[in-house]
Amino acid sequence: MRVLFVHQNFPGQYRHVAPSLARRKGTQVVGLGENPGDALPGVQHVRYKAPPSGHKDTHRYVRRFETAVYRGQHVARAGLALKEKGFDPDIICCHPGWGEGIYLKDVWPDAKTLYYFEFYYRSSGADVGFDPPGQAVHIDDACRVRTLNTTHLLSLDAADWGQTPTRWQASRFPDWARARMSVIHEGIDTDAIRRNDRATFVLADGRALTKDDEVVSFVGRGLEPYRGFHTFMRALPEILARRPRAQVVMVGGEDPHYGAKPKEGGSWKEVLLAELGDRLDRARLHFTGKIAHAQLGNLMSVSSAHVYLTYPFVLSWSLLEAMSASCAIIGSRTAPVEEVITHGETGVLVDFFSHDEVAAAVVRALERPGEMQPMRDAARRLVRENYDLHRVCLPKHLALVDEVAAGGTPRL
Repeated sequence: MRVLFVHQNFPGQYRHVAPSLARRKGTQVVGLGENPGDALPGVQHVRYKAPPSGHKDTHRYVRRFETAVYRGQHVARAGLALKEKGFDPDIICCHPGWGEGIYLKDVWPDAKTLYYFEFYYRSSGADVGFDPPGQAVHIDDACRVRTLNTTHLLSLDAADWGQTPTRWQASRFPDWARARMSVIHEGIDTDAIRRNDRATFVLADGRALTKDDEVVSFVGRGLEPYRGFHTFMRALPEILARRPRAQVVMVGGEDPHYGAKPKEGGSWKEVLLAELGDRLDRARLHFTGKIAHAQLGNLMSVSSAHVYLTYPFVLSWSLLEAMSASCAIIGSRTAPVEEVITHGETGVLVDFFSHDEVAAAVVRALERPGEMQPMRDAARRLVRENYDLHRVCLPKHLALVDEVAAGGTPRL
């Protein structure tokens, strides 16, 4: 079998399934992406040309779609180059969110296509209009959001079958699309990601934190409102005042990954630090930037309370990894967090907008670690039973690839 994986940041969600297929005798696997990515055993990595940016003369509703068309065109050209070299895939697995999947069927009309659909945009019930609460979405924004789905709709048309990681993310898609979509998460390696009581997390000043310290952890690709950074920061004065031993470690870059930059300029970190001023004990705040995955595992192993807040949006791997590491989770009462965190069972749920609730929950977790232990254990157990990479998710993903490649109709 010949398999083509397409992802702007390959390997992305295909980090485990691509090499697993490559290990099969007689299987050729190619990964096509825009950016340089990690080398995977047995997988040939090919890159396509990046699309142009800065379409100032284009209507703002369709600027992202125009970029997607350029990207789809470049992917198609890279596909034609592979075809000229004799590579004709039996199945194409593609994350089409940036436009990669638009024209793949035109290059290989006989190939089966399995697309990873991450998020379908709507002007209500999810991220748009969520923050600040109660504010009506302007018709101009509603129209822009509807237009964002142009890329998804073309990709849905090109896909023989779809995959999405959570039930809530699946629920955002139209009914006719969900009828051809399986809910399978990429999976968490729970054998590797587990609590290590001997772990240390070394701060920039050389101090080493251990499980005996009071460590409050917060992780996001970007420190931004989409992941509740503003609410968490506003909770910190109360946390730090009531827990004089607490050390707060925040992982993530300063550039937003999902939302906009502050209107006043700078980063959200700069804005919140200026707002809170001397109410924060800066000596106990540690901004790490982005860190290696091994370091993240060490942080989760020493964490006393792990805060995960999010708009109703895609679920972060970091939450499931924190659960796998038996962290005491303080999560927002939002979708899809509620799909994995049950209040009082696998963690504590709080109002996304209430920094007072966040502070009270973190302080209670630090004050009463024994109360949190059953929740820590239950969180890891839930991930082991439902999201384990090797025992649950990867076998399902491989079976889905095989079923679609064979032209079958998978069970949802």
